[in-house]
This record gives sequence, structure tokens and C-alpha cells, in this order.
Amino acid sequence: MNLFFRKSGEGNPLVILHGLFGSSDNWFSLSKVFSEKYTVYTIDQRNHGQSPHSNEFNYRLLTEDLEEFLKIHSIENPIVIGHSMGGKTVMNLAIKNPNAIGKLIVVDIAPKSYPVHHDKILDGLTAIPLRSITTRTEADKILSEFVEEIDVRQFLLKNLSRNHEGKFEWKINLSAIENHIEGIGEGMQYQGTFTKPTLFIKGARSNYFKPRDEVEILQLFPNAKIETLNTGHWVQAESPQEFVATVLNFLQD
Repeated sequence: MNLFFRKSGEGNPLVILHGLFGSSDNWFSLSKVFSEKYTVYTIDQRNHGQSPHSNEFNYRLLTEDLEEFLKIHSIENPIVIGHSMGGKTVMNLAIKNPNAIGKLIVVDIAPKSYPVHHDKILDGLTAIPLRSITTRTEADKILSEFVEEIDVRQFLLKNLSRNHEGKFEWKINLSAIENHIEGIGEGMQYQGTFTKPTLFIKGARSNYFKPRDEVEILQLFPNAKIETLNTGHWVQAESPQEFVATVLNFLQD
């Protein structure tokens, strides 16, 4: 699949993958900071942002998409950062093909299965009548009945765009995500270990990590360091300066 991406900066390659309902746009500000030292590639995963839509959607495909992207663009020994769903994608590639990645950074997700917990969000997004609403404020009002947090709604509604008729449409492939949401909660798809330098950054107020997860992380990623920032799940958005410092300290080591 020919994934949409943005490229900036010069230096060693650094590839960034967003999470579920996200896009490369979410990383625009941070990619500018990283591009002062690295050649940064921010990618839209399939069914997100400006990348193609597909009825198929699972971690094996996302992993193959990333592996193909690195080959097409002749990206060797990259630093790879993935948040949430993107973190699961990069972990799977690291295990499947350790030679494809130089250093691995995983943001607020563990190599385990998760129960479906995006059902309220999906209910809210599907409840928005795209053909009849005329403003984002109308969409936000409907979504607020399902999602209380204003910042989460703002993040989700970045996926709204207008078509050539001026009507709203989703950038994300909402039906594919809804049909395969259980698969996005699945654990690792490949067996093996990744022994190269690895950093896990988790949010202290996030519910994505449990204490026992560190044991499984070190089994699969024996050279992993685990850092905790005082944030929720969207670590890089909630504490961007500390996130950047943590990443750069790891890369300099």
C-alpha cells in the first residue's frame, strides 16, 4: 500500500507512526523539533489521514505496510517511534524483521492484548449525520453525548474534512475501523525478540499499562528502558517538551 507521508529535516532517519483515529498531522509540531537533528518521516497508516482506505485492517497488514514503506524509500536502520496502535505496529515489525529497525521507541502501549474500549467513541462518530450537519460545532455537540472530554473530541474531529460538494466526510475509514476494532486490541502477531536499543514511554495516568507488563516487555525487548511521564495516554501531546527530552536523551545514549 502506498502510504501518505511527510518528510522533513536532514540526518539519520526517524519514522513516526500515529495511533488509532490519528494521523501524521498530530505529530507536525514534534516532527519539526526532531527534524533539527534527523530526517523525519511521519506516516499515515492505512485507513487514516491521507493514506488509502481498505476493507482489510489488522496488525499483520499494518506491519507489512510499514516494512514495505521502509523498502520503497530505501530507509535503512531507522529510529522508529509509534504511539498506541502505531506502537503495536512498530513492535510487530521489530519482532518480525529486527534488521528493519535500528532503535525502537514505543509510546504508551504494551505488547499484549487489550479488550475493546473504543466502543463509545465509535458510537459517537457513527452518530454524526455527515450529510446534514453544516458546522463542526454541530458535530461536536453530537459527539459530546458520547465523549465527555473536550480535548479527545477535538482530536477525533480533526478527522472531518469537506468534499467537493462542501459536505463533511471522514478522512478515516470508519466502517473498516468499526468492523475490525477487536483486531486492533490483539496482542503481538509474531514470535521472537528484538535485542536492539528500545525505549518504552508510558503515561503515569494512563490505563494502558499494568505493573506486570514490564515483565513481558523485557522478555520480548531485553534491552528496553521504561520511562514514565506524568501524563495520560496522549503522552507526546500532554507533555511535549518532556517527551522530546526523553526521546533525545535515549537516542544520545
